[in-house]
Amino acid sequence: MEYSLHCHSTQPVKNKLFVFCIMLSLWVYMMYCCVGYCSTSPTFMMEERRLRPLQKKDQEMFLKSQSRDLLNNESDADSRGDGWEENKGDVGYDEDSGVTGALNGSETKKLPQAIIIGVKKGGTRALLEFLRLHPDVRAVGAEPHFFDRNYEKGLEWYRELMPKTLEGQLTMEKTPSYFVTKEVPGRIHAMSKDTKLIVVVRDPVTRAISDYTQTRSKKPDIPSFESLTFRNITGNVIDTSWSAVQIGMYARHLEQWLQFFPMSQLLFVSGERLISDPAGEMARVQHFLGLRREVTHKHFHFNPAKGFPCLKRPESNSKPHCLGKTKGRTHPNIHPDVIQRLRDFYKPFNKKFYHMTGHDFGWD
Repeated sequence: MEYSLHCHSTQPVKNKLFVFCIMLSLWVYMMYCCVGYCSTSPTFMMEERRLRPLQKKDQEMFLKSQSRDLLNNESDADSRGDGWEENKGDVGYDEDSGVTGALNGSETKKLPQAIIIGVKKGGTRALLEFLRLHPDVRAVGAEPHFFDRNYEKGLEWYRELMPKTLEGQLTMEKTPSYFVTKEVPGRIHAMSKDTKLIVVVRDPVTRAISDYTQTRSKKPDIPSFESLTFRNITGNVIDTSWSAVQIGMYARHLEQWLQFFPMSQLLFVSGERLISDPAGEMARVQHFLGLRREVTHKHFHFNPAKGFPCLKRPESNSKPHCLGKTKGRTHPNIHPDVIQRLRDFYKPFNKKFYHMTGHDFGWD
């Protein structure tokens, strides 16, 4: 009898406990749903508020502000074919335009319509960075070396290296060794016969010394400039097999390109004027590429310590950004007789080059 009464007394408690557990479960479930909703809904609203104000004018201003700082280009890794994957600077450049791409969803990777094909130690890095100030230009930071070292990988591999671009933007790359590699003109022509080609040229004697200086900075134990320049120093025979000398024979290399492209598709930029008058050379480049003139004298500030123009943003008071420490190295002292012999050697090549391009670069 006592056992029966005890059972009857505990039954209501169990029922209440059961109901309580069900209610608690429902309450936890409702809280979980609310938290999930709150964590997603405000984010969407915030993204919507953030994206809506970016109209066409704001998009252009946004792109203008994304110019790459020259300060990030302190390494010569871009002169190596394997430097492509090592150079991470361009990742930020691509990601910076993500908001604009998200607005219209029209960003795609295209094969380059214009290529800086030369020359090594002529000023190609500076020109590329100057061009990347332009809102209608997107360019690969490192050198792909596709047409001279990676051609067997195919055009789709090459296309994947390119940055995403919007409709109306120009895709570019630069690999200075293209100009002196005999297979490259035909390969670029096979990709597109309408490709615009830019060559930054410089006094071939100064260029050769700069080339040697760069090599010596990596290999201090290399022979002297004089011993590399001559096959037989007493016989005044220039060693044209040495790449530092060979690159400066511009007329000989240009002949290969004119077999595939008309002169109207090549622009020769003065490496000297790119330093002394960057805005003037950039006006020529922008006209050649069919771009509106966006990069002007307001974007440049000359640094007398470096001997190079630095970049600045006209709309801000930030400090100008200059080429890194690997640019503007101090050249070794070369005997004046050696320099004169080189000038005499290059003189007929320069004269022919002036005639072919219709422009006297004043190196003699």
